[in-house]
Amino acid sequence: MISRDASIDWCCLPRFDSESIFGRLLDRDRGGFCSITPEGDHETSRRYLDETLVLETTFRTGGGETRVVDCFAMRRGGRRKPYRQIIRVIEGVRGRMDLRVRVIPRFDFGVVRPWVRKQGPNFFSAIGGDDGILISCDEPLDQVGHNDLEARLTVQAGDRIRLSLQYERPEEIDENPPEPPRPEELDRRLDESVKWWRRWARKCTFDGPDVDAVLRSALVLKGLIHSPTGAMAAAATTSLPEALGGGRNWDYRYTWIRDSTFAVRSLGELGFDSEADGFRRFVERSAAGNAEDLQIVFGLGGERRLVEQSIDQLEGYRRSKPVRVGNDAFTQEQHDVYGELLGLAWRWHERGRSPDDDYWRFLVDLVNAACDVWKKRDPGIWETRGDAEHFVHSKVGCWQAMDVGIRLARECHRKAPTRTWAKARDEVRKAVETKGFDKRRGAFVRSFDRKSMDAALLLLPQTGFVDWDDPRMVRTADAVWEELGEDDLIWRYRVDDGLEGEEGVFLACSFWLAECLAHQGRSEEARRVFDRGVRAANDLGLYSEEFDLKRKIMLGNFPQGLTHLSHIAAAVALAETAPQ
Repeated sequence: MISRDASIDWCCLPRFDSESIFGRLLDRDRGGFCSITPEGDHETSRRYLDETLVLETTFRTGGGETRVVDCFAMRRGGRRKPYRQIIRVIEGVRGRMDLRVRVIPRFDFGVVRPWVRKQGPNFFSAIGGDDGILISCDEPLDQVGHNDLEARLTVQAGDRIRLSLQYERPEEIDENPPEPPRPEELDRRLDESVKWWRRWARKCTFDGPDVDAVLRSALVLKGLIHSPTGAMAAAATTSLPEALGGGRNWDYRYTWIRDSTFAVRSLGELGFDSEADGFRRFVERSAAGNAEDLQIVFGLGGERRLVEQSIDQLEGYRRSKPVRVGNDAFTQEQHDVYGELLGLAWRWHERGRSPDDDYWRFLVDLVNAACDVWKKRDPGIWETRGDAEHFVHSKVGCWQAMDVGIRLARECHRKAPTRTWAKARDEVRKAVETKGFDKRRGAFVRSFDRKSMDAALLLLPQTGFVDWDDPRMVRTADAVWEELGEDDLIWRYRVDDGLEGEEGVFLACSFWLAECLAHQGRSEEARRVFDRGVRAANDLGLYSEEFDLKRKIMLGNFPQGLTHLSHIAAAVALAETAPQ
């Protein structure tokens, strides 16, 4: 996570859900950072190199222009043997410029001030606890105390200065004295990374009017995938607040079943099929092939215990405490996940890859579990930490599991208790259409025997429970827009959830509405809502979880995978339903 002024203010290695190496995002004094900053007044602009996640930051002063190119080094075969390296290249473009480079590592979320040792000319190691990084630079770095490194540079047109930050375990550093990477090798790795991203990006089959923005969202989703396992992090950060100064701070650096199935659906619509298969296999093995051992969220390696704790030493983003690590949502049961996983299997089947024997047994377990739990309350899609409810979205997720299970059994000629499934499926439909439906408004509602709306209702057509243009769904979309809309952005709900502070509008929900309106043939309204959501992105086209309409600032963890995948789905819907 790099600031507008080219400072790495958040970085966890070797995984998204590891402890931070640089964490100034959550504590200005303790967290640590790696900055490259012009001396004196300057202007800054930045962009991603086309079709990549390689960032270029340009500084301009009265006397010169310099750019900084940042990448996380990528390679073919990196799934098994990654570089685990950040490369920063400073390039003089025009005139001359004085720069200050600072490398201030702080391990374990700022708790550990690492021991920095000189390994050779312009080459250092920093170790502490079970973390270590190797730091090298083309220019001399001065050691400041025991923990920090600094350099003051004058960069002229044509100069090229490289800075490398490479993760390594302390025992590897001690047992195998490292060699600094050669400048030409760093140049090669940067070039290799650019080509790696562009090879992947060019698999995209989307050709709609929003193609550049859609590809940017796809690149973000790809960047959130932990390649060795196929798991996708919901976001790259923890504890960025949904309400400044409040307690709505959560750790999103794990893989949620629902979010990830949404994401691979969106990537699949763009032609990126292998990511869907990688996640499908991750879920099956993480649950040990057994629906009883399925969780709604796992660690990126399939870890099951994500015990939530607070790091009291950190002040939090904009002094919003607590800083949380772990997420107690792993203890929750959310019943819609059964439908999402059957939906993933169905889409895989449609691509000509029907379930094998082992996968089919897992799917049967999932459908049977949905039949067992659908009558029970659950915390729902929003993971409420108060009383569980009979959420309509959760019930329909169970219905989807049964419906898809029946269709798969028939098409694949598989043995399954389809009569039992069909009976339960019909019971769910009857319950939703009576207790989860407001006859006066003619619209579905948030939970049984309640009148309030929930933006998750906009997802019902994706399950097959109701058509997009069914009059009940049209009225539901209008009711959600009327009750939860503000400035063409959507709140996820408007009921008291028992947490302090008021969160912002939920950006994914705004794109859900745009997708729904597009499928209902309401193209002008869909485009208006979609464009309003797009304006909530930052200058690089990245989305957070929420947006504060009063302060005009992003809220929640960032970049948020759910927002980006919903952006893709809405753009695809707009392209498919555009008037000819």
